[in-house]
Amino acid sequence: MNYLEKIEAINPVRSLYIYVKRGLDIILAFLLLIPAGVLILVFGILVKLETPGPMFYTQERVGFMGRKIYIKKLRSMYNDAEKKTGAIWASRNDNRITKIGHFIRLTRIDELPQIISVIRGDLSLIGPRPERPKFVEQFVIEVPGFEKRLMVKPGLSGLAQIRGGYDATPAEKLIDDLEYINNFGLIEDLKIFLQTLIVVMTGHGAH
Repeated sequence: MNYLEKIEAINPVRSLYIYVKRGLDIILAFLLLIPAGVLILVFGILVKLETPGPMFYTQERVGFMGRKIYIKKLRSMYNDAEKKTGAIWASRNDNRITKIGHFIRLTRIDELPQIISVIRGDLSLIGPRPERPKFVEQFVIEVPGFEKRLMVKPGLSGLAQIRGGYDATPAEKLIDDLEYINNFGLIEDLKIFLQTLIVVMTGHGAH
């Protein structure tokens, strides 16, 4: 069974909470727009001052049930960092990341432009991290059950994001994401949302 067949074979999570979650996403995303906008402006200027290149970058990701989505983030790497190498899984001491980039990754500020994707409905505030198509294709084959992460809408933050950060292995992310899916509900989302605020304000718990 190839990776597309594996994705097609999964069943989405069915819960009345999905509708509540969507309403909360919209309300909270609009409330976060102004403070997030200030942070995006300040750090976007710092990104531009530190290294040549655009303030933002856009990437294709894999969304709910394998749907193609596009996300926008503050640039945390040197411009054209993947021009010669192509897509590479992030590591703890990734030399492609700028000094400002390291800080905005540590605090998750680079993710804030995705609030627009939450309002649009491509993302939820809380859910598994949306991965790039190349990695999804690879990990669905290599990591048993990896496709189950697509059973719920991906998120701006999530259990795997606050526990493991960017350099967690696909298998480690899957364990956290399946724990989230198995406990899918309001209480779990509130816990992760509060923990995410702590990470953004202090950098504690992020890697």
